[in-house]
Amino acid sequence: MNYHIKIVEDISEIAAPHWNSLGVADYPFLRHEFLHALEKHNCLGEQYGWLPRHIVVFDDKNSILAAAPLYLKFNSYGEFVFDWAWADAYQRNGLSYYPKLVSASPYTPATGPKLLLAPNAPAECRQILIDTAMTLAEKSRCSSLHWLFTSEEETNILANRNFMRRTGCQFHWKNAGYKDFDHYLASFSSSKRKNIKRERRRVSEANISFRLLNGHTAAQEDWKDFHELYESTFDKFGGMPTLSLGFFQDIAESMPESVLLIQAIHDGDIVAAAFNLVGTDTLYGRHWGCREEFNSLHFEACYYQGLEFCIKNALQRFEPGAQGEHKISRGFLPTPTWSAHWLANEQFSEAVANFLQHEESGMQDYMADLNKRSPFKTVDKA
Repeated sequence: MNYHIKIVEDISEIAAPHWNSLGVADYPFLRHEFLHALEKHNCLGEQYGWLPRHIVVFDDKNSILAAAPLYLKFNSYGEFVFDWAWADAYQRNGLSYYPKLVSASPYTPATGPKLLLAPNAPAECRQILIDTAMTLAEKSRCSSLHWLFTSEEETNILANRNFMRRTGCQFHWKNAGYKDFDHYLASFSSSKRKNIKRERRRVSEANISFRLLNGHTAAQEDWKDFHELYESTFDKFGGMPTLSLGFFQDIAESMPESVLLIQAIHDGDIVAAAFNLVGTDTLYGRHWGCREEFNSLHFEACYYQGLEFCIKNALQRFEPGAQGEHKISRGFLPTPTWSAHWLANEQFSEAVANFLQHEESGMQDYMADLNKRSPFKTVDKA
């Protein structure tokens, strides 16, 4: 079969149904609508150091066979697989770490496929994507190529191509067939169960109610209000609020069933909100903001409301975002994540490989130790 490869700098050049047919239906943060909204509403580009360089493979009939979301990066912001120390080491030795190439969904620490294939695509198309990414990295004089939050299968494929595997840790919830939230709590030890009931009671006693909205039911004013809350979180804790109001409004319209906005209401006013993405079987917690501080409100809005949503809608997983050991006591257990890396400089590549080998061992010990803190009567090994 003859292949034609194109580097796409504007994802709108590819029709949404064609991109979405490449196995991304389960992952809202890799859908065409999501990635296009980022590009269209000024969330990427030179201002933030993310330049789209998507790889698309066509057959001889100009049908799309495969693709990889790819970005030319001039910083390490919004990746959640931290390589700042690598960049510093390059700088100390008079070398440039940027630009680099990154395959990821920008600002999204969630596992999903990066080597995207059409159902009828030959398996060799994965190798074509990898080879093309490597060639592009070399032509663009990039220091490195990084595949972030890859699936276990893709991580193994990349490792077999001499990419260095890196293991991280997040805290995920798995649905064990819970009938309702009380049934879920029944699986907890007594002390952990009492703690969660106490937290939920404090929110209820503060006369806070909740409203769950999707793209169909949320009004434009709801998104304006949430965006103010989103920006306020960055004002409080630092960082850069890269996602524009237009981005949120766009995906609410283009993929309405895939967004979940949880509003906390007190005395008729919205005092906090949490933004989530909804996949085929997984809920992804992403952003949060509040105007007033209430005891345990963050836990209720960001975790317990989402858990109830998962149970009610038979979702199998809840990934509430990066980091946070406090999630363990609420039923989110340590879960490995993966990324794969190639560095052009052989000396640094060897040094990073040694570092990652030690980090891997430490990460395994870390997760094993954290699992001992499981709140469940019997550790869920599903």
